[in-house]
Amino acid sequence: MKTTLTPVARATAAAARLGGSYSYSYSARTTLLLRAAAAPTALRASSPAASGLGLTFRRHKSGPYGYTQAKALVFSRFGEPADVLSVHQHSISPTLPDGSVLIRALAVPVNPADVNTIQGTYGVKPKFSPLLGTAEPSVIPGNEGCFEVVSVGNGVKGLKPGDWVIPATTGFGTLRTHALVEDAEKKLMKVGGERGKEGLTPLQVATVSVNPCSAYRMLRDYVDLIKLSVDGFAKGTASGGAWFLQNGANSGVGRAAIQLGKLWGLRSINVVRERNTPEETEALKKELKELGATVVVTETEFLDRSFTQRLKDEWTNGGKDPLMLGLNCVGGKNAAQIVRSLSPKGVMVTYGGMSRQSFPFPTGPQIFKRLRFEGFWLSAWGEENPEEKKRMINEILEMMREGKFKAAPAQEVVWNWDTEEKVLKDAVQGTLEGFRSGKGVFVFGET
Repeated sequence: MKTTLTPVARATAAAARLGGSYSYSYSARTTLLLRAAAAPTALRASSPAASGLGLTFRRHKSGPYGYTQAKALVFSRFGEPADVLSVHQHSISPTLPDGSVLIRALAVPVNPADVNTIQGTYGVKPKFSPLLGTAEPSVIPGNEGCFEVVSVGNGVKGLKPGDWVIPATTGFGTLRTHALVEDAEKKLMKVGGERGKEGLTPLQVATVSVNPCSAYRMLRDYVDLIKLSVDGFAKGTASGGAWFLQNGANSGVGRAAIQLGKLWGLRSINVVRERNTPEETEALKKELKELGATVVVTETEFLDRSFTQRLKDEWTNGGKDPLMLGLNCVGGKNAAQIVRSLSPKGVMVTYGGMSRQSFPFPTGPQIFKRLRFEGFWLSAWGEENPEEKKRMINEILEMMREGKFKAAPAQEVVWNWDTEEKVLKDAVQGTLEGFRSGKGVFVFGET
């Protein structure tokens, strides 16, 4: 009697014969990790064994006895990324501690805060650890990223191989190919609730937990703009939804605020730096308006003495529609102009200082306009509100899934096993340099 093996059984047998660590896609929703204890042999999608099975294999680097080979960017002293970062290679045992999972990076963005952490200028300095196996105590930078669960240890109930996850807290250390995460169900958040990763991309998931969340909280927590809109319409005094003003409007936070504001019926005035040519500046203005911006002005227009009069005459219904919220990530003269533009009892929320120019809190506006000045730091907010953070992230992911919210443009840098160290370091170093077409994001291939 002839025995017919299922595709899964045939794949298992093939992997066992060839050795190494592989994953294959059996259907749109099924991924099985196959691991053999023998020394690894490369199995490619074009190989006879793979083509005979009709399967697509993705290589995971492995060593003898099933150890996963991993790489990470690390630093042992503070300084510029190009000077202090290096690639550290290490092995991860196939035997996972109880409550642990092994994850593999799919996409990891590099944010300005990550660079500031490496420079030693961020609000909190990381502690260098001797546990990474480096010659000197080191740190893996990075707070945000999309990872796939490869395998799970005993006692893990809420995660399974194939799930996508993101770090639940900051300081995770995302600039790496793989990670063994202990106490995983506390440190990782499964993506997308019951629907999981369906309809989402790694890029969307990787960039959801910092910039969109910052915009969401600043638009909701300091001034109730939605209530202000409803009250204005009820009184018959408003010409539209409530206004907010922001500089750095082309940033990831700025683009998120534009889109969320549009979804919530708000109107926005957005300040951007001029590009190299008038045509490029106009193209950027058009792009932001297509996202939902009501008004887009250049920094030159914004800092001109005529701006406050334009604000009254052209946009705020002769000043009858109040401007109660300003979002500041620039500082200096730009922040001072936000103060001049706000209506009495308005609030300016500062979440960055990209110009590196100081901004003194002006006495007159605090007294006579009764303005309020607040600072926002997402890391602290997230630690204080972990459950609300999860709810918010899933809400934004649902907007993305439905096509209502677009991720910020990205400059993708492919990170393969053989990618040179300089390429990785330069990608991190370039995060704060000049005009960029998008946020730098590592996209992981053959690792």
